[in-house]
Amino acid sequence: MFTRDEAVTTIEGAATSTTLFDSAPELAHRRYRALAAALHPDRNPGDPRAHRAAATLNRLYDDWKRARRQTVTTATSAYTLTTPHAAGSIATTYRTTGPHLVKLVRSPALNPLIHAEWAALRALDGFTERHRWLRPYYPRLLDTSGPVARGDRAFSVLEPLIDGFTTLADIKKAFPDGLDGRDYAWMHRRLLRAVAGAHRAGVVHGHLTADNVLVQPEQHGIVLIGWSFAGEDGSLPIAADRSADYPPEVHKGLPVTAATDVHMLHTLMLDLVAPGEKRQREFARWCTQDAPAQRPEAVDLLDEYDDLLGELYGPRTFRPFIIPETGA
Repeated sequence: MFTRDEAVTTIEGAATSTTLFDSAPELAHRRYRALAAALHPDRNPGDPRAHRAAATLNRLYDDWKRARRQTVTTATSAYTLTTPHAAGSIATTYRTTGPHLVKLVRSPALNPLIHAEWAALRALDGFTERHRWLRPYYPRLLDTSGPVARGDRAFSVLEPLIDGFTTLADIKKAFPDGLDGRDYAWMHRRLLRAVAGAHRAGVVHGHLTADNVLVQPEQHGIVLIGWSFAGEDGSLPIAADRSADYPPEVHKGLPVTAATDVHMLHTLMLDLVAPGEKRQREFARWCTQDAPAQRPEAVDLLDEYDDLLGELYGPRTFRPFIIPETGA
């Protein structure tokens, strides 16, 4: 974070855009946002020096982005990257000059993880050709880098899930006291379908975190992203993310199974649902038992969760979901 004086001095002392933003794209974007926040007009009313610095900041950032634009190529197409869209545990996803997102690993050593995502998304794409009602729950892989030279970074080209979407992680921040059970109910029902569908396709997600769930609040849409840790049921995990809340079998280095996803999905529920939602939290704890064999299968939970919701809330009705302004 910057104070007003620090931000003004930093910008006024920057001779060029690279002086101010000579760093990796995701770090440059973070620096820009911190400087812009310190210079926001609401924080500095009637301050012409701060306003001039903010205008200079925007100009330098635009110059830096134009200079840093990178074009990546596949066997059939070229994609020009513009601004970072999201930073995950192994890759940064960029917007492009066209209607695509490009997910580029941050290190060549991580290429095997994006290869795992290709395999998972292709399996899901094939499965949803036969079960089209599941298609909206998964991102669509449009193109890939294919094999790359030693030292180069692999990437995916994805459909642009941008307009109207937010992550469960951002929703958690907007509801610090936890979500009303009626709101999380429609999210969890859709997540259960997405996970059950993936298991029927032979794919274990392996990394069910709040950052890997996209939510479309107005249309009650859910998309399960972040398939870089995915694998076949019963396979050893290709990697683990230290920040994720994994079940015991992952910590022990045992194979991941469909039960791993069930545990992570309901750990997510416990993290998001308000403390007063005792019945839903009890349901979630039942699904997070230490022994994988004691956890229910996702497909069986679809009816059981609906039964619980019927007991709690009666017949289903559409409940608008509005994310409050956080003031950030």
